[in-house]
Amino acid sequence: MRSASAALSLVLAIGLVTATSAAAEPTTVSLTLKGHRFTPDSFTVPAGEKVRIVLTNQDMATEEFDSHDLKVEQLVTPHGRSSFTIGPLKPGAYSFMGEFHPDTAQGRVIAIEAAR
Repeated sequence: MRSASAALSLVLAIGLVTATSAAAEPTTVSLTLKGHRFTPDSFTVPAGEKVRIVLTNQDMATEEFDSHDLKVEQLVTPHGRSSFTIGPLKPGAYSFMGEFHPDTAQGRVIAIEAAR
């Protein structure tokens, strides 16, 4: 009996850890850089949570995702991909740009509180 009870406890504990890990996964936003422009150039994220950004560079030049508001600088090579985390953010708007093409590569993150 004890071994069946111990096995059941172990299965339940593993399930709880797995469920907790899945719940802790941050929201992921995919950004594409093409023609020295970000797509999407504006997106909304939940306030108070970490957000994973996956940036794909389709250009022939290296670019740097740069944001003083978000306190992030992240290089992405030509035809490369980079991922990084921002937040948790307070509600508000946060600007970002491509450091090497700031005239065209611009964007904004909008953090909003979840409806209750």
